[in-house]
Amino acid sequence: MPRAYPAGAAFCERIRGAGDWMAGLDLFRRPCEASGSYCGCLADGRAKLMADYFKDKVAVVTGAGSGIGASIARLLAEKGARVHCADLDGGAAGEVASGLDRGMAHACDVTDAEAMQALADTVFAADGRVDLLFNNAGIATAGRIGDTTLADWRKVIDVNVMGVVNGLHAFLPRMREQGSGHIANTASAAGLVAVPRLGAYCATKHAVVGLSQSLASEVRDDGLYVTILCPGIINTPIVKRAVARGDAEQGVAHAADYYARKGASPDKVAADLLSDMRRKKLFCVTPRTEVGAAWLSQRLSPRLAALITGSGSRALMKIRK
Repeated sequence: MPRAYPAGAAFCERIRGAGDWMAGLDLFRRPCEASGSYCGCLADGRAKLMADYFKDKVAVVTGAGSGIGASIARLLAEKGARVHCADLDGGAAGEVASGLDRGMAHACDVTDAEAMQALADTVFAADGRVDLLFNNAGIATAGRIGDTTLADWRKVIDVNVMGVVNGLHAFLPRMREQGSGHIANTASAAGLVAVPRLGAYCATKHAVVGLSQSLASEVRDDGLYVTILCPGIINTPIVKRAVARGDAEQGVAHAADYYARKGASPDKVAADLLSDMRRKKLFCVTPRTEVGAAWLSQRLSPRLAALITGSGSRALMKIRK
C-alpha cells in the first residue's frame, strides 16, 4: 500500500490530464517545488531538487576522460558542483575539465594506491572536503575463461576492483571524519547477471557490487551514502578498447558496432545516476527496463537467465555454437 498523504496536503494540478499513469505514483513520495506539497509534477521541480543536492559540492570522478565518467563530470558541473576529473589519460581529463565551470584535471592511475592517495591529498588541500566520490574507472575483457590469460585477469582485477579499493582507501577516512558524503561505485549489469565470454569482467563487477553493499552498511551511521551504478549496453569506448581472447576476438568488433548503434547514451546514464543519488538509492540500473528485466530473471530463474544471456552473448558477438 502507498504511504498516506501528509496532513492537509494540497496537490498540484499539473498531472491532471497528462495521460501518464506513472506520474500518479509520485503523489505518494515526491515533494512539489511549486506547492511545497506532494504531487506528480515532474521536470521543473525535480531538476531544481537535483541541482540543490549537487550545488557547490566537491566531486571527484575517476575515468572522467571519456564515456560515462565524462558525462558524470559534465552533468555535475551543470548542477553547480566543483568537479575534479581524474583519468589515466591526463590530456583527456584536461579536455573534459576545460569545458567545466570550476573543473580541475588530474592524471591518475587508479591501480596505483600511492597515486590515489596523492590525488586525495591534492583535492582535500584545495577544497577542504570531498562530498561526492565516483569510483568509475574501468576496463573490459572478453573471452572464455579458459582463453583469458592470467595477465588479463590481473589487469582487469587491478583496474575494476583494486581501483575502487584504492579510491576508498584514499578518500573514505576523511569523508567519514567530515560526517557527510556520497560514494558512487561503477559496477555493471554484468555485476548483476552472469554473461558468457565475460567471465573475468563479470567477476570484477560482481565484486564491486558486493563490496559496495558491504560499504553501504558500514558507513550508514557515519552520514555517508552509497550508490552502485549498473549500466547495461551503453555507447562508450569500453567495448572497442576491450582485450579479447579466443572466439571473442572477432566478436568484440561486432559488439562494439552494436553498442555504438544501439547503446544508450552516457549522458542518460549520468542523469539516471545523479537522480538516484539524490534519492539516496543503493542501486542505479540503467537503462532501467533492459537491465531491470535481466536482473529480475536472474533472481527468479538463474537457469532461464543463463539461457537468455548465453544466446544474447552469441548473437551480440555473432558467434556460432
